[in-house]
Amino acid sequence: MSAAALKSAPGFSDRVVDLLDRLDYRLIETDDEREQIFRIRYEAYLREDAIAANFTKKIFDRFDDAVNSWTFGIHIDGKIVSSIRICVSSPAQPMTPAVDAFPDFLEPEVERGKTIIDCNRFVADAAVARAFPGLPHLTVRPGFLACPYFDAEVVTATVRREHQAFYKRVFGFAQVCEPRPYPTVTKPLSLMMVNYHLVREKILARPYYRSTFFERRMLFERAPHMPRSTAEMLRTKLPAANVNATEIENTDARVRAR
Repeated sequence: MSAAALKSAPGFSDRVVDLLDRLDYRLIETDDEREQIFRIRYEAYLREDAIAANFTKKIFDRFDDAVNSWTFGIHIDGKIVSSIRICVSSPAQPMTPAVDAFPDFLEPEVERGKTIIDCNRFVADAAVARAFPGLPHLTVRPGFLACPYFDAEVVTATVRREHQAFYKRVFGFAQVCEPRPYPTVTKPLSLMMVNYHLVREKILARPYYRSTFFERRMLFERAPHMPRSTAEMLRTKLPAANVNATEIENTDARVRAR
């Protein structure tokens, strides 16, 4: 390959931004969508020997119906290719999967009045993830969009040992404790945490993690009267890389949240 071609070849960040243009983040609301997500979870966990096979071929739990829980299906070309569940722990509604499994670390945070964004049930279609290496970065994106929306300080992830490097490298998560048993899975998980305010600038330096108030509202406000076409009206170019974090969080990002 020539030097000119190498110079013009898109970098990883550019490829992720391009993938973001193809994605739809959709809150899972219908029974059919829930079934699809539960089966994607089952296939992903079974592939990694994190669960035992079951006849329903689905993975779900009580937090899927919790009022402080949002499950998203990430779509490419109309097909669900990955999913993540965002649970929000606050003094008014403290219980989430991470708080339930790691109360000794998280209940004191809630008692101090902090809001915790609990990112869990992160799964992806294996073939699609191989074709699009940026998919994991975009699948976890709603967790960091939730931080400014809910004015949260603490972000948690419950992670198997082999996945910890990704969270440390990309987001600055720190392991809080050794792996311990976790409901519905056979492999122990560790609690990882990060202070959003301390890593916000680092995260938002990556253009695909920038968002607008309107996108965050479309994702997390449970308002059936909100027009889904609003997202199309918000599409514009991503802000310049030298914009500070406060400005970025209030600048239109190129995304379709339907």
